[in-house]
Amino acid sequence: MKPLPLNISPSVQAKRIAILKALAHPSRLLMVEALAGEALCVGELQQLAGGDLSTVSKHLAVLRQAGLVRYQRRGANVFYQLTAPCILKLFDCLETTREKTCQPRTP
Repeated sequence: MKPLPLNISPSVQAKRIAILKALAHPSRLLMVEALAGEALCVGELQQLAGGDLSTVSKHLAVLRQAGLVRYQRRGANVFYQLTAPCILKLFDCLETTREKTCQPRTP
């Protein structure tokens, strides 16, 4: 079978993969959804996701490296916010797909 010609550069493809990998953890998904509404400090994200501070910090580092969040120091606190709130449209798309493919079977 002949491969389909794609106009996606390897660097764009790598970036997309990094974003999807960053979202591929329940705690990180939860954090991204929570940051949709407002910037939150690390302590608030820790309470939301559970776990210890070092684990939450590692999750935030993955999201930062993927370019999904950025942070800002405010006094002694570090606040995170989404860099691209449009990522939530992907979640809407996933939910629509889930609804269409997970319909109960009728006898």
